[in-house]
Amino acid sequence: MTLFDKIWDKHVVKQIEGGPSVFYIDRHFIHEVTSPQAFDGLRKRGIPLARPAQTIATADHNVPTWDQHLPIKEALSRLQVEKLTENCKAFGVELYGLGHPYQGIVHVIGPELGITQPGMTIVCGDSHTSTHGAFGAIAFGIGTSEVEMVFATQCLMQNKPKQMRISVEGELQKGVSSKDIILYIIAQISASGATGYFVEYAGSAIRNLSMEARMTICNMSIEMGARGGLIAPDETTFEYLKGRKFAPAGADWDRKLAEWRQLYSDADAVFDHEIHIRAEDIQPMVTYGTNPGMGIPVTGTIPGEELLEEKERPSFRKALDYMGLHSGNAIKGQKIDYVFIGSCTNSRIEDLRQVAAFVQGRRKADGVEVWIVPGSKQVEAQAREEGLHDIFEQAGFQLRQPGCSACLGMNEDKIPAGKYCISTSNRNFEGRQGQGARTLLASPLSAAAAAVTGVVTDVRELLV
Repeated sequence: MTLFDKIWDKHVVKQIEGGPSVFYIDRHFIHEVTSPQAFDGLRKRGIPLARPAQTIATADHNVPTWDQHLPIKEALSRLQVEKLTENCKAFGVELYGLGHPYQGIVHVIGPELGITQPGMTIVCGDSHTSTHGAFGAIAFGIGTSEVEMVFATQCLMQNKPKQMRISVEGELQKGVSSKDIILYIIAQISASGATGYFVEYAGSAIRNLSMEARMTICNMSIEMGARGGLIAPDETTFEYLKGRKFAPAGADWDRKLAEWRQLYSDADAVFDHEIHIRAEDIQPMVTYGTNPGMGIPVTGTIPGEELLEEKERPSFRKALDYMGLHSGNAIKGQKIDYVFIGSCTNSRIEDLRQVAAFVQGRRKADGVEVWIVPGSKQVEAQAREEGLHDIFEQAGFQLRQPGCSACLGMNEDKIPAGKYCISTSNRNFEGRQGQGARTLLASPLSAAAAAVTGVVTDVRELLV
């Protein structure tokens, strides 16, 4: 059996002949964007929330990252956050709202609080729920109607997906991180290359990653069309979880640990598709287009359309036109106006430490605005406790308050039209960071290098 098989089979309540499974959900995370209609659905049907103790809420998408103690200025954002507060109170759901010490991006707070655990099934009305798969969990995003289904029954109707294993073996080059690994994979197989699959990441390069780095990889599984991604739990996983707020303790810890140690793919497990990658082949990556599959090594040139099928060429030309870039040009040296280091992909304390270590003693380039947005109040507090805020301030970077921020421009943090932003987030769609904004995805280290030089830079040239 694969790791996925083991977790899946344990959570099938009923298999409908010739149809989907009734699939049990252990943890349901919610936020202010996809929950209001689902709560209203319960009200209209006159039914309660089935298991409120298994639902956890936080405000993240619409929240400002300045002056969080003040009323939210944008009317729609304010309404959505207020509705979340009202609904959680009415239905008995634990809420980590603005001002709460556990508030933050939903996919950051779950792991850091120990709510996310191996062997679980986890859903949220957010596509990047796949992040939690880093702990050896089946985690995936759901739509609003499915949010209501989980509210009502603690179950979903699910067809079992196909399974893919992507093995990354070897040692990474200096300056290459987990963000580069996943951008490289997506560039290799395309933004639709894993459609219909649940992906297990394996290999020595994956096992050598920290939990925060593993979360980055699983986070972006959805960007290659996968239903989700997961990594088998190991000693790194267990060490990360031990002692966290909602992790098991005492005899419960010992019992759970024994269960978690059985969560791996058997040696004779069969996958529907296998991909093998050499870690040494991966360079710092950066995207040039309007989907995450349009990525190249920082030393590369923007490709031409001649290798594409005829039907793909119009969208390729449209993407380059939107980005103001041209085939044959080097991506290195491209001018940058904004740097955004944050999002559920790269806003954890490890990301902030890495950036602070790189920029210490350096200063941002003139004309570049740099936003550092921690993923949670706990990350923010830890950054300040460790003095990272002083390093950022001296470098001319803004350390803001937690939230999704400029990842998706659903709040006050938007990139102006026509401006270039190198971003550690997960998507570079047209208008994703603001109407007309031009997004280049990269790792925190590559983003920090661009911040101090003002252009897309090979960070390896600046590392000592």
